[in-house]
Amino acid sequence: MDIQSLFGLEGRIALVTGGSRGIGKMFVEGLLAAGCARVYISARKVEQMQATIDEFGADRVIGIPADLSQMDGMVALADELRRRETRLDILINNAGAAWGQPFLEFTEAGWHRTMDLNVKTPFFLTQKLHDLLVEGGKAGHPAKVIHVSSIDGQRINPWETYAYQASKAAVIQLTRRMAARLIHDNIIVTSIAPGAFPSEMNKAAKDAPDASDLSVQPRRRLRGGRHADGGWRRGQCAAAEPLCRSGRQGLIAARLHSISRIAQIHLIAEAVTQA
Repeated sequence: MDIQSLFGLEGRIALVTGGSRGIGKMFVEGLLAAGCARVYISARKVEQMQATIDEFGADRVIGIPADLSQMDGMVALADELRRRETRLDILINNAGAAWGQPFLEFTEAGWHRTMDLNVKTPFFLTQKLHDLLVEGGKAGHPAKVIHVSSIDGQRINPWETYAYQASKAAVIQLTRRMAARLIHDNIIVTSIAPGAFPSEMNKAAKDAPDASDLSVQPRRRLRGGRHADGGWRRGQCAAAEPLCRSGRQGLIAARLHSISRIAQIHLIAEAVTQA
């Protein structure tokens, strides 16, 4: 089996938002391994972005500083990319935010920050880049837009991250609606839903990785292991959580921290290349 012929992205141009660290950086690595000609990354922190560029090489990774929580930041990123390229083949909307506070203390500022970056930004950035994506869809293959959702958009986690979980569920439904519209422009929209992944944004999973395997149900029951009273439930072992894909809805759910790096790269390539 020739992996490159199945998953090759030779000559394609990609943009990964939040591409300087974490899962975004893994996307960059996977896209480069699959043969992308140029991968643009955006981030607020220039030092982290430059470190990623230095690691992978400035000949193929180009950084554009941007604060994508604001509309003018999205417009500036789209305008700068338009000055450099005549098309965009792949857009990965990876930039996101998390916010956790107890229910009675949860702030409006935390709600807006999370919902804006996780839901508003993927929609409006794709809108601002629409003309470049349309041109990418004329290059002998569809253009691709991938929203990074989360398994937390499909089930409850143990932490009080209300806006985060709501935003990731919204991204899944937004993906369906955008996919139905943009397919007419030869742009395929899908989403990928990683599991709990230890990172600077997800400090809870970083500091307590075992807890991230558990999902809370009403009446103090925990999925993925024990009842709150310590008893086991049949068929709910966290280790049995599979890598699964719903091709019809364009969703991929993965426990990224439990598979090898090469599998991560192949998963990214599959998300990009499969219609």
